[in-house]
Amino acid sequence: MLYKKINVELTVVADEADAVVAELNAALDSLEQKHALFGGGIETVAVEHPGPRKRSALAHTLAAGEIAAVALRAARDSVTVALRAVI
Repeated sequence: MLYKKINVELTVVADEADAVVAELNAALDSLEQKHALFGGGIETVAVEHPGPRKRSALAHTLAAGEIAAVALRAARDSVTVALRAVI
């Protein structure tokens, strides 16, 4: 019989590692009820993040939204001042 080994690597915040391992074990238990799983286990290793953290696409989008909101407020204020000057 032919088998395939599946490797999954995750990086999580150290404080949340135990909770993630517990949930993964529960997920593996439910998978084992439907499929034949052989061996395996979950290993945790401490790692240091190299260098500064990069912002995610969501963080960039939120920052761009904030900048756009500030620009719109400034434009509204400029239009209001111009309107008052005309009137």
